Amino acid sequence: MKMFQKIWKPVVGLLIVFLLQGYSLTADEVTNDALKPYFAPAKSTPLATDADGFLQRWLLLEPIEKPNRTNTVFVDSYLREHLTKEYFPKQFTVMPKDGDKITVEGKELKWHALDAQNFNVKLFRFAAGLEKPIYGVLFYAITVVDCPEEMKNVRMAVGSNSASMWWLNGQEAVILSGDRRMVMDDCVSKRLTLKKGANIIRGMVINGPGMSDFCVRFIDEKGNPVKNIKVDFAAYKK
Repeated sequence: MKMFQKIWKPVVGLLIVFLLQGYSLTADEVTNDALKPYFAPAKSTPLATDADGFLQRWLLLEPIEKPNRTNTVFVDSYLREHLTKEYFPKQFTVMPKDGDKITVEGKELKWHALDAQNFNVKLFRFAAGLEKPIYGVLFYAITVVDCPEEMKNVRMAVGSNSASMWWLNGQEAVILSGDRRMVMDDCVSKRLTLKKGANIIRGMVINGPGMSDFCVRFIDEKGNPVKNIKVDFAAYKK
């Protein structure tokens, strides 16, 4: 007992000193450190695509809980039922800002404006870094692509883990069904037109067990990445 007291008294004393001096780790500090390898806060200046045309700036909603023990249920009919369901008001028209909050089934969820540090957006790390559910979840992502001119006959190329659906300016563009791992350009849309100015991309990624991430870019008729576009939330006009 005496030995125990000799060991723990100095430890407790040091802990008290750190707490009094403000050196205790807050939840925000833990979260920020956990996210740093994968994300950076989005800045107000427009962000160009990476060298391969991938879009790295996104508004991400904290995960909506959607329990699924297996990913094999993610057939087209399931996705169209559950990924087009309205989980909160104005879900498919809202343009949130960083820090905005919504409520889904009694739980408050927050929007985060983030720049992915890689070509793919690591949703699993996003959820884990915020100490949110990582399995049996539904992620909602939004971004705004600002085009200097109208671009016809481009295609949206998407990869996701696991299943997902994607919309461009309110119209369905791509659906990735089944239990899949993320592969760049895994599914490609039909020919689309990016209008001059703001183009709104919305995506929903669903996963049961396993990792979650996605990547999105546009390619031209020859399969080359479209790179003369930028992500700019400020380009959106109500």
